[in-house]
Amino acid sequence: MIETDDQVMIEEEEHKLHPVGLLIGFIAGLPQLILPIGAAIFGTRGSDFGTGIIILIIAAVLFLSLFFRWLAWTRFRYIIGDEDIRIESGILNRNARSIPFERIQDVSIEQGLLARVFGLGVVKFETGGGKGDDGKLSFVTVDEGERLRELIRDRKEGAEVVTAEAATSEIDTAPAEGSPIFAMDGKRVLTLGLFEFSLVIFAVLFGVAQQFEFLMPFDIWDIGGWIGIVDIQGIDLDTISWTARILGTLGALISLIFVGIATGLIRTFLREYGFRLDRTAKGFRRRRGLTTLTDVVMPVHRVQAAIVQTGFIRKRFGWHALKFVSLAQDSKEEASHVVAPLARADEIWPIAKEAKISGPNEELTFQKLDFRHWLDHWLMILPFFLAGTASLYFFANAGIRSALPLIFPVFIGIFGWLDWRNKSHARDKNQIYFRQGWWSPKITIAPQVKIQSVEIKQGPIARLRGLAELEFGIAGGSLEISGLKLADALAIRADALSQIVKIDFAEVNRAD
Repeated sequence: MIETDDQVMIEEEEHKLHPVGLLIGFIAGLPQLILPIGAAIFGTRGSDFGTGIIILIIAAVLFLSLFFRWLAWTRFRYIIGDEDIRIESGILNRNARSIPFERIQDVSIEQGLLARVFGLGVVKFETGGGKGDDGKLSFVTVDEGERLRELIRDRKEGAEVVTAEAATSEIDTAPAEGSPIFAMDGKRVLTLGLFEFSLVIFAVLFGVAQQFEFLMPFDIWDIGGWIGIVDIQGIDLDTISWTARILGTLGALISLIFVGIATGLIRTFLREYGFRLDRTAKGFRRRRGLTTLTDVVMPVHRVQAAIVQTGFIRKRFGWHALKFVSLAQDSKEEASHVVAPLARADEIWPIAKEAKISGPNEELTFQKLDFRHWLDHWLMILPFFLAGTASLYFFANAGIRSALPLIFPVFIGIFGWLDWRNKSHARDKNQIYFRQGWWSPKITIAPQVKIQSVEIKQGPIARLRGLAELEFGIAGGSLEISGLKLADALAIRADALSQIVKIDFAEVNRAD
């Protein structure tokens, strides 16, 4: 540290990634080498090249992969300055990225299975730019990752001039890390997996089949080829009874459901194993994962809104999920931070209370949206479905033709009515509430002091109807309420703006 008469300047720290990370990255990248190695083997099939040449080709591909990884490692460094962290990389074309500390919203540490063996992890920086990770260090020691997290927090506090009283208050109100405010044991993780039906395995298999189609002895997308294989086995499809066909279809459907449930169980168990949420002096700390352990810390004052979500089936069992809307994203698949994937209502609201968000009380009255908004929306999309019905009319038999004019309008009408029936809004002096969804019901709760903007939108039809749409700007997300009467929208906006101007938003984001 260098002291001058006017200021204190911090010496820049230059670091390199851990060398063992080369091995981890090389092993993790082996699946990507399967395609070039397979192409090389396929290209030498039927030639005069012997087994020794093929082994040399494989060895050359592996060596080149490791060599270029090593070369990239020698050219990679990260520099910790007084106001930012700079990441320099590139072999021929040098890239230098500067990430100011005050812009970093989240610092997470991920540990894959092999990385955990060596005590290493991937440190990810996110600024909330909407593109996921804005900087990544693969790999550094876990201690170094924790040091970077603490250092960035300290530098941010210095940049934001957090008051000593606010920092002391946050530390005093935070319980010890030894007592998690929410955790899931193996039984609950498996219960969550039962609700996470997934057919992603088929997408993976189809993708692999497309990549390695050249190795197949036949075209897997040729239906005639599959029928030919059946004929070779001596099976005449025309002789199969309708009973056998129905049973076969039911068997395939049951198998599909079984695969979907099994896939959901496996994916959920790998992702949520050991789920633990702590309230620490730094904020909410969430750790989860079996093969890949993630460690994320989210400051409490960065929570902008809460989402309580459930499902049509899991709601019958009293299960819900709690998510926090923040400027930083949780992952590529999930924008909001999941802080309770499967919890009871009496477990959810104490967590939300830590972020100064409360649930709706019994005295709160929810108001449905104007029915005319749903009717107009339904009438606008009706011509497109009628056009689709007319197109199908020429390809359907006589029995289906008589029902086609009613199928689409009735189904769209039912689903649209269910959607309208389950949408409602409410507000009190502190928060705005919005309920929506019949298949996946959820309620979004936004503290009015965290709202950054309020916009009223009106289309041509809405203006004729005297209706409007309210869009609340929230850091890391948005809240939209459509189908409001214009007078109600103006009243809600005026109320929200009166709450916003009472407190400087910058002060809200500094400390609670």
